[in-house]
Amino acid sequence: MSTKLREETRPRLSIAILAFNEEKLIAQCICSASFADEVVVVDAGSTDRTVEIARSLGASVYGYPDWRGFAVQRNRLLDHVQGDFIFFLDADEVMSEAFRDELLETVNRAESDTVWRIRWRLVAFGRFLPRTMSQTTVERLFPRHLLDHFEGVVHEEAILTRKNVQRKTMQTLLLHHTNTSVHASLAKMVQYAMLGATKRKQQHKKGGIWRGLASGTAAFIRFYFLRLGFLGGGSGFLYCLCKALESFFRYAALRYDYDSLNDKIQR
Repeated sequence: MSTKLREETRPRLSIAILAFNEEKLIAQCICSASFADEVVVVDAGSTDRTVEIARSLGASVYGYPDWRGFAVQRNRLLDHVQGDFIFFLDADEVMSEAFRDELLETVNRAESDTVWRIRWRLVAFGRFLPRTMSQTTVERLFPRHLLDHFEGVVHEEAILTRKNVQRKTMQTLLLHHTNTSVHASLAKMVQYAMLGATKRKQQHKKGGIWRGLASGTAAFIRFYFLRLGFLGGGSGFLYCLCKALESFFRYAALRYDYDSLNDKIQR
């Protein structure tokens, strides 16, 4: 089979990125994704150079400044991608060469009944954190025909076109610049705390100071001690403290900001 024919018959890969004021990170994110058949960015109304940088690197950029939540933005991405497979990449994530190779190998196998999860290698305040810090798996690679839409306030859920779908986990870790500065970390903490409170409001849960203290303390113990965050030095401590504060304010907001909680919060 000729090289041209193989290229025509292999599955096409789209990499879909959500962005908002990510001028410091968007270039390395898009450059790491440049091997894909297309890179599509949905921007939520950035006021910095995010859109300019993304377009200069060859990405297709679509602006939707009317923020209506993460699920809505991901659904907007779905309206623009053309590939047979879609990989969702956040603007603060970077794919290594090893991750690229595994992703391409996975797509070329064309397992049309499988959704693939990823795991992260976290970078906080300029330092790699222990691998034990991130044990979460997140669904990121989808055959386009299986993905119907997204739902959810925070940590949105992919709604598939059919049940009984296989789920596998990629072995190479995706680099995630989760906390780049104290300022950015506080903004992110507020956003996720309020969105988490909104999610719990929809579940008819109750908040309060004592519930928040219990949740925050448990979060700090889990990340700093059980997941070995202390091995990350000062950066590890700050990361764990931000996670604890997010947990605390989630329940404080659920008690004191209950009437105004909604999923329109944006950093």
